[in-house]
Amino acid sequence: MAEKKSVTFIVNPISGTSSKTGIPELIEQTIDSDKFDYRVETTEYAGHAAEIATDCKNRGTDVVVAVGGDGTVNEVARSITHSHTALGIIPCGSGNGLARHLMLPMDFKKDIDIINRCEIHELDYGIINEQPFFCTCGMGFDAFISMKFATAGKRGLATYVENVLREGLNYQPETYKIEDENGLMIHKAFLISCANASQYGNNAYIAPQASMRDGMLDVIIMEPFDVLEAPQVAIEMLNKTLDMNKKIKAFRTQHIIIHREKPGVIHYDGDPVMTTADVDIMSVPKGIRMIVNPDADKNKRRPNRVQTAFHEFFNDINVVRGDLTKQGRNIQALNKKLLRKLNNLT
Repeated sequence: MAEKKSVTFIVNPISGTSSKTGIPELIEQTIDSDKFDYRVETTEYAGHAAEIATDCKNRGTDVVVAVGGDGTVNEVARSITHSHTALGIIPCGSGNGLARHLMLPMDFKKDIDIINRCEIHELDYGIINEQPFFCTCGMGFDAFISMKFATAGKRGLATYVENVLREGLNYQPETYKIEDENGLMIHKAFLISCANASQYGNNAYIAPQASMRDGMLDVIIMEPFDVLEAPQVAIEMLNKTLDMNKKIKAFRTQHIIIHREKPGVIHYDGDPVMTTADVDIMSVPKGIRMIVNPDADKNKRRPNRVQTAFHEFFNDINVVRGDLTKQGRNIQALNKKLLRKLNNLT
């Protein structure tokens, strides 16, 4: 009989919006005890997941499973890069961007079944101003909203969307100098995103062609757009066609330096941080081992209820476009309607 692998589940009890109280029992019922010796650790404070994961790496643990949202996944993953220890994910956050890119189910039992199969691949990650990220990083509007979301006091998709709807029309784009191996370019942009994986979360694809296996970052420059163009941008993010929008400039690079006019906020995997005016971003090929879904098939993804709610919202907005005198009042009413739906779903 093959020697058992060691696996540690690191549970963040306050991530996302769902309860984690039943997860230890589900692990006990579902984990393949013929293959694994396992233990469950619960985080007690910010940074605790990183401490536990580092200890696991130092002890030679085979697999560390992050049970939480994108922030928890980042904490665990950054602690085990360039080591034998592999990352597993049970997604429990409000966005779950990396898990969704990897086609992991939003079903705890099915995720544990994938861990039981333990198919491990070497995948890329990125670094932005010395901060590792595994899904996306960036600056501009998405970083600004990440900062708002972090200080909102309430988690969940509805809170995030509420901030986007409230702040989006008033946000002032910045001018960026962008330097890579091909030279220097200057862009006024609503946001710049550098993607190791394809989406922000909730199947909103900022870089639909991004791969974690090519050693490259997909750079997305979103040029300023007006209120009437916003619905189309949002629909294309959900339809995985954003890269075809005329407001989008996209290219791939291994290393990029972005010069801003002044220091400001950036985000990595949704976590905001203030940093210098110059932002250095690079890809690290095959720097982390991850458990993947052997049955992942990107052609079989069905729209979820959140996507359906957004599609209905943007279709409603298209109806009120023509009457500019009533447009502001009508869109405000539609915003409230969308938030009610999202609150019911999450």
